[in-house]
Amino acid sequence: MARTVNSDTLPFVSSRYELGMLSSQRVRNLNGGAAPVIETYGDKPPVIALREIASGKLSVEQLRHEFVQSYKTIPVADETEGAIESKSEDPSLRELDAELEDAIIAEDEMVAEELEDVLDDSVMDSGAEE
Repeated sequence: MARTVNSDTLPFVSSRYELGMLSSQRVRNLNGGAAPVIETYGDKPPVIALREIASGKLSVEQLRHEFVQSYKTIPVADETEGAIESKSEDPSLRELDAELEDAIIAEDEMVAEELEDVLDDSVMDSGAEE
């Protein structure tokens, strides 16, 4: 089997850096279950990805789009995400989890109060200077 070298892929990508990014995206696709567009000959996914790009049978524009979109996902915080849920059957562990959650909430409230005090003091200080 002939090796795929960078010069084989450069007509399809603009740089070696882009080649690395796009081939890594294609490897993720292959590992996720995507069907190869060329004969694999038992090669590993990185080799298959490079050979696919060099063959010109793979849409580099689509791969570029998938790569960009994979980094655009923004996690959305869920209201219940901050809550600690015990999966334990032991009541003492559930009690301990509840105490820890209460302590975290109390600490957050204390920090918020301290910030309010600092802000109030700075507003009063700026008003006294004028």
